[in-house]
Amino acid sequence: MSEQTIYALSTVYGKSGVAVIRISGKHALTALKKMSSLNTSSLKARYAYFTQLHNPETQEPLDHALVLYFKAPHSFTGEDIVEIQCHGSKAVLALIIENLSKIKNFRLAEPGEFSKRAFYNQKMDLTEAEGLADLIDAETKEQQKQALRQMSGNLKNLYSSWRENLLEVYAYLEAYIDFPEEDIPDSIVEKNLNTVFKLKKEIKEHLSSSDFGERMREGFRVVLTGPTNAGKSSLINTILQRQAVIVSNIAGTTRDAIDVHLDVAGYPVILTDTAGLRQSDDEIEKQGIEIARSKAKEADLILAVFDGSKDTPEIFHNLDKNKTIYIANKSDLLKPAQKSALEKEGCLLLSAKTKDGLPQLFDKIKSTIQNTFSSQSTQIITRARYRESLKECLENLEMFSFNKPIELSAEDIRLAARALGKITGQIEVDEILDKIFGSFCIGK
Repeated sequence: MSEQTIYALSTVYGKSGVAVIRISGKHALTALKKMSSLNTSSLKARYAYFTQLHNPETQEPLDHALVLYFKAPHSFTGEDIVEIQCHGSKAVLALIIENLSKIKNFRLAEPGEFSKRAFYNQKMDLTEAEGLADLIDAETKEQQKQALRQMSGNLKNLYSSWRENLLEVYAYLEAYIDFPEEDIPDSIVEKNLNTVFKLKKEIKEHLSSSDFGERMREGFRVVLTGPTNAGKSSLINTILQRQAVIVSNIAGTTRDAIDVHLDVAGYPVILTDTAGLRQSDDEIEKQGIEIARSKAKEADLILAVFDGSKDTPEIFHNLDKNKTIYIANKSDLLKPAQKSALEKEGCLLLSAKTKDGLPQLFDKIKSTIQNTFSSQSTQIITRARYRESLKECLENLEMFSFNKPIELSAEDIRLAARALGKITGQIEVDEILDKIFGSFCIGK
């Protein structure tokens, strides 16, 4: 870990009532010694002190601020931390940061360095750190809830418990490698086989769950598709309540896929408008139509939009009905008999012009996401790298057997445990030694 003390603005740069500058490192209190009149030797941890900040060389006042001291290891990074709550003026911030930069062994923090130090000081594992990053990036209520669950250690506890079980198996195997004259008792063989069998079953079940967590982070892909002049672009503008895409009566106006981001009942949705489907000789439009078909195949949910006054759902071919909502647009032009017939076919009636049916569309999107992707478990995979490491772990467990040289069996377990360690950031040789020497007596 670096001996340097780091500092950075922890709030958004710009004009604001209050801004927070965070300082972390063993010399953090030096900043208060040089830039305030506080007696740093008597400061109480986690108490707020109101003080004037000044230039250490000229004593020129910089600002009046609240300062807090968090003593190591009881801080976010596990190091001494000083937080300065000053006014959010650009001039004030620039002056305070400039004076911090002049203190010996002080430097501006790199991106994510406070969290990195927290990880190295074992204040959090990688899953918790990534949960923190997700919380900062969260734009919807459901994203916020998922990030908080991960920050609380749900995934860490699951993966760490699996890894502990594997390290225990590995410790037994290593012990018998060191003492080859000892036969492995049948009870030990059975116990370890049962442990591996149980872990394989649990990891398979974990992997077989939907990619709800990854979708929650990145956004659920919802694609609008349908013939030209069905009102797809008008629907986009109605949903966003602004002119986001061009609308005209000329068929083929939309030629590329256009993404907009929505918050639908707390779920992040990437809504994509695509080119109208029709036969065309225009090369550019033909490319747009191919993109539209490709987007529909990749979508989590398809909104098949058609002009309810002249078309029916039968115009759509090769769509996955399990992930398609059929929308009869221009319902304001329909007669009661037409509406009844379309509803019997399972269509959602909607008018982009009058907004009738829009709340029902949002409810349908929400319920489809919940029914298709949601998981009852709070321990859900949230990143592709977790999934890859879990697959790697499972592959090594599948190769494990007592019917081959014990050295190879031990290597299978070691690699499986290492794969889990990649997720949480725990890859330590000392842990293996602790298991070997701590779980049972070797020198019998």
